[in-house]
Amino acid sequence: MKYKPVTAVWEITMGCNLRCKHCGSSCEGALPDELTTEEALRLCDDIGRLGLKWITLSGGEPLTRKDWHLIAARLRQNKVVPNIITNGWYITEEILDKAAESGIGTFAISLDGIRETHDFMRKEGSFDRIMAALDLAGKKNITAGIITTINKSNIRELPALREILLDKGVTVWQLQIGLPMGNFAENNHLLISPEQVDEIIDFTFESVNDPRLSIYPADCIGYYNSREVQVRSKAYRSEQPLLWQGCTAGKRSFGILHNGDILGCTSIRDRQFIEGNIRDRSLTDIWSSEDTFGWSRGITKEKLGGLCGTCKYGETCLGGCPNTRLTMNNDIHSENRYCSYNVGMRKASDKLHDIDERSLAGLGKKFAHKGELQLAELAISKALETAPHDTDLLNYHGYVNFMLGNYSAARKASEAVLNLDPHSVYANKGMGLSLSRLGHVDEGIRYLYRAVELTDEHFMDPYYDLALLLIENSRKDEACEVIERGRQMSPQFAQLGDMLHGMMSSMFTPVAV
Repeated sequence: MKYKPVTAVWEITMGCNLRCKHCGSSCEGALPDELTTEEALRLCDDIGRLGLKWITLSGGEPLTRKDWHLIAARLRQNKVVPNIITNGWYITEEILDKAAESGIGTFAISLDGIRETHDFMRKEGSFDRIMAALDLAGKKNITAGIITTINKSNIRELPALREILLDKGVTVWQLQIGLPMGNFAENNHLLISPEQVDEIIDFTFESVNDPRLSIYPADCIGYYNSREVQVRSKAYRSEQPLLWQGCTAGKRSFGILHNGDILGCTSIRDRQFIEGNIRDRSLTDIWSSEDTFGWSRGITKEKLGGLCGTCKYGETCLGGCPNTRLTMNNDIHSENRYCSYNVGMRKASDKLHDIDERSLAGLGKKFAHKGELQLAELAISKALETAPHDTDLLNYHGYVNFMLGNYSAARKASEAVLNLDPHSVYANKGMGLSLSRLGHVDEGIRYLYRAVELTDEHFMDPYYDLALLLIENSRKDEACEVIERGRQMSPQFAQLGDMLHGMMSSMFTPVAV
């Protein structure tokens, strides 16, 4: 199995006793096509066969489904840890006893601010019920976590909320941002701005060294902010920096709707993203099919728009949370402006508007030499708007984009130079490398041979790049010829030649068995 699922979210019902202003599912009553108890229990067995480690039961309000504890217990029998997310309204000693008996791992309760704010978002009296539920959970030694959906009405209350949770002995707190879907699409005046993501990250960073409370930024909060990396690493007790590695939907996780529909993530509810239904096909068949989850499994950096399509983290990040992109822009391949790195680069870009072309060009080159490639790309792109035929700038643009992994952009820059100066050594070299990275290896090698023919002993990079590309493509004899030609042209190339020969020896030496 190419993709191994680890976890999932299962909305076991759309029934709910509240009408929360930020409910992404617009839940009301249970729908008539909800899985029966028998179907749900069979699905638990299928989930076990698929090898999940844990699953989150949600809704709606999962406690409105009378067999929730039977589902949880069946999951445990299949060696899958069931967690649950509830609004807390129905929590009693009896409910908590059932949770313990059925093997619930974490009992997560949604809490969205101090009393007035939380009750405004959900229902009057809800805050006090949650406080009582936390007291009960503590009394029964049940792990109760808190999930907070952040909006404009509660973002300033996070410090006060933290003190409430500490007072109640809560040890696990997840923060996520409200997105304009479901009921929240009608209340999007409460949506935070992209810049406020940094406020959330800063708040979590202030709490990172308090051992009493682990704060987990949800997948919609990030990315590549040094503080966020430290918070995430601390929360998951990792000694190494935990960098965002991309959305796991359809790769290591999936969602199940109340009626057995399977999708990559329960937040992405559009019908076009439903991969099948367990009433028609087995869960294993849906997961294992090469035709499912294509929007996630097949996404590449080059398919993303805006800064995400040129970002140095793009190949790994793949645009951050796809539901953020979808709900904000109605396009799952669009740019994610709710990204801390994106916000930082946009602020830097805004500062470049008041700089003249010559200074922009110099600044871009300076950034490139310092290795600040994203800033270099921004500055040089702006400089090229007024100097589109500056071959020196275009060569820098090609280099910077190549180093950022933007091979199509690098190819375009080299092509523009070659249209102006077909004998440009650097542009021929850049064209060859870009084409090879784009999969056009033979064509790329031809351009590199052209660069070798045009260069002299003062610039031996084309020899090295051509020999390396030939080695990587098992053209050993050709590589040896290029290395020897390089040695004859420049004595300084000898050391590089020895290194390339050593590389060939390690790659082509037979391994004893």
